[in-house]
Amino acid sequence: MDVTANEDVPVHDEFVVCGGVVTHVLKCGPWSDLFDTKDSPKLLVLVITGNPGIPAFYAGFVTALYLNLQKRYPVWVISHAGHVSAPHGVKVDEEGPEDPSPRKLDDAFGLEGQVEHKLAFLRRRVPTSLKLVLISHSVGSYVLLEMMKRAPQLPVLRSLLLFPTIEKIAKTPNGRVATPLLCWLRYALYVPIYIGLSLLPARVQAILASLVLRRLKIENAVTSRHVMNSLNMDCIANILYLGSQEMRIILERDNHTIQKHLKKLTFYYGTSDLWCPVQFYEDIKKNFPSGDIKLCEKGIKHAFIISSNQEMATMIADWLKDDLAKI
Repeated sequence: MDVTANEDVPVHDEFVVCGGVVTHVLKCGPWSDLFDTKDSPKLLVLVITGNPGIPAFYAGFVTALYLNLQKRYPVWVISHAGHVSAPHGVKVDEEGPEDPSPRKLDDAFGLEGQVEHKLAFLRRRVPTSLKLVLISHSVGSYVLLEMMKRAPQLPVLRSLLLFPTIEKIAKTPNGRVATPLLCWLRYALYVPIYIGLSLLPARVQAILASLVLRRLKIENAVTSRHVMNSLNMDCIANILYLGSQEMRIILERDNHTIQKHLKKLTFYYGTSDLWCPVQFYEDIKKNFPSGDIKLCEKGIKHAFIISSNQEMATMIADWLKDDLAKI
C-alpha cells in the first residue's frame, strides 16, 4: 500500500532529539504540533514498535488505522532510541533547557532507556490534557507496561498490546534460537555486518534493501525513503543490543501492573506465534479471567505489519468504539 498515493492521508516525518537521542516520529493526520490550540484533537493514538523500532515499517498500519478512525485523531509511531538516524540535511529539533526532560538517558539503547525515552517524548511533545490510546507491538508491550507502571498519571484511555512479548522470551521457540546469537555471539555478528556495509556501495545497499522490502511486501514510499536511515553499523548494533536485553531481562510477567491497570488493557495473542506461544495466552487468561484478553481467530502472524495492516486496523477501530464514545 503506497501510503503517500492517497492525498486524503497526510503522512509526514519529524526528527527530534529526545533524551539526548535522535528520534524519528512518523505522523499520520494533519496535526504536527499538538500544542497548537487551533483545531487541536482530543486524543492521540501512539504506536510503540517492536524490535527493530523503525516507524517506516508501520506506515501502512498507521495509515489504515487513521482511516478506520474516520480521520478524527492523529496516529503517530515513534522509533526506539538509536534505531533510526536522521538523513543528511534533515532538520532535527533539538532539546532546549526549558524541556521537562532534557538530560541524556542512562543506557538509552537498552530496555530501561527505551521506557524513559517514550516517557520523555510524551512529557515534551504531548499536552497532558490530551487523552492517549497506546498501541504496542511485541517488545513494545513490555515498554508500554513499564510506562504505565512508572507514570500512572498518564491520561491513558486504552492500551492495546498486540502479540505481547512480556514474559519468558528466552524460553520461547524463537527465543531459544535468538538467545545464543544475541547474548553470546552478538559481537561476532558485528564482523560480517561491518564488512558487508563497508564493501557494498550505498547504491547497491539501497537496491538490496528495496528487494527485501518488496519480498516482505512492505515496500512503499515511506519505507523506501527511510530504510537506509537504519542501515548503518550504529543502528544495527543498537537493535541487536536491545534484542540481547530482551532475552536476559524479560522473564516474569508483571502481574501487579497488569492488575492495577486491567480495565484499560486489551491483549491480543496469536495462535502460531513463536515469540509468545498460545500457552502464554492461556496462562494470562487464567490469571486475569475478567481481563480483555483475546486470541487471534484470523491466522494473523506476529509480524502483522507485513501482510495484515488492514485487518488489524479494522479490528482495533472496532475495539475502540466504546472508549472513543466517552470523549
